[in-house]
Amino acid sequence: MSAPLYNKDILRLAANIPHHKRLPDAQASVEKRSPTCGSRVTADARMTDGRLSDMGLDVKACALGQASASLMAAHAVGLTADELAEARDRLTAYLAGTSEDLDFWPGLAVLAPARGYPARHASIRLGFEAIAEAARMADT
Repeated sequence: MSAPLYNKDILRLAANIPHHKRLPDAQASVEKRSPTCGSRVTADARMTDGRLSDMGLDVKACALGQASASLMAAHAVGLTADELAEARDRLTAYLAGTSEDLDFWPGLAVLAPARGYPARHASIRLGFEAIAEAARMADT
């Protein structure tokens, strides 16, 4: 493992994922999988009054994917489907190099070293992609 990529902060986040259990009464569930590495995240969503009121996750990913899902789960509840989709899109833009902004989501700066590793990007995006889609489906 490369020290700059897999540091103690990444590993701490990966070991402590909020909402790391499936919701038995979810309004929507979405599984996303990285074809590159096989990482997988399943997100369950429950929406109330247009906002994510509860969520559940099943994360089977590398440490970077787990850390990203952990950061997402720590701050997603209370957001609208549009806000979650915007966060997904902004993370994608940052990883692709078309944006320098990581301030849109608390804690994402810890993942900045992974930007130089495109093979890891899909795993990092999984949690954000899954919850954005699940929230959209639950909100309809």
